[in-house]
Amino acid sequence: MTKEETLFQRRLLDLANMADQRNIVLFSDFLSLNELNIYHSSKKELGFVTCRLFGGYEAAERQMIAFIPDALSYDIGTDPESLPYGWEYPFSCIRILPLHEKYADKLTHRDFLGAILHIGIERSKIGDILLTEDGTYVFCHNTMTELLCQELTHIKHTSVYAQCTGLKDFSWHPSYETIHGTVASLRLDSLLSLAFNSSRSSLTSLVENGSVYVNGRLTTSNGYKLKENDIISVRGYGKFKYCQTLSETRKGRLSVELQRYK
Repeated sequence: MTKEETLFQRRLLDLANMADQRNIVLFSDFLSLNELNIYHSSKKELGFVTCRLFGGYEAAERQMIAFIPDALSYDIGTDPESLPYGWEYPFSCIRILPLHEKYADKLTHRDFLGAILHIGIERSKIGDILLTEDGTYVFCHNTMTELLCQELTHIKHTSVYAQCTGLKDFSWHPSYETIHGTVASLRLDSLLSLAFNSSRSSLTSLVENGSVYVNGRLTTSNGYKLKENDIISVRGYGKFKYCQTLSETRKGRLSVELQRYK
């Protein structure tokens, strides 16, 4: 690991120790895919507390860790967002809408993120940004919620307004394209080729260079065998889920179903 990654791992251990010693629930900031990978690699060292991951909705990419001491872990459920009674994740859901829909630009994820960072909010305080038909939703650390709602008034040439929406009222299901095809095996490189309609050879470097994550864990082996419901994220390409193997052809190839997120 790099020096920065080692410091991040130490930060996770410090949070876990403080939660255990003070008998309270503590939270990380929103973690990137690489930081989530470091967390997954540190589970043994963090085994003295219960950890929960949540980013506001199922399959969120950027998530917070809740560090729960043993004394408080007896009454938590099995759901990822389940916390001891009286505790909540310290982030809000912000809905962003154009002031005048008729004159609004067609804005991208990058446009929203750039505008949010421009008003002085650090990336670690922002979770996923979801562009939907009824507005754009941003998950934001509670310490930055008021600033975002007050200061985010323009994105490029579009006037916007932001308002807090309760997490319990938020419901969103990802939009995806279903892909069917045949592969020689369930190797990672084979399914990458099918998901992104590219040759295996053109995608192998993505795996070897550390651009591919399976369920938040960095995976650098093209021969890694995927399991049903694994979610694969690829920097610069997007993400998809390997749903199931449907059948086997006479030639021994596997007919599979994928869902590529839009």
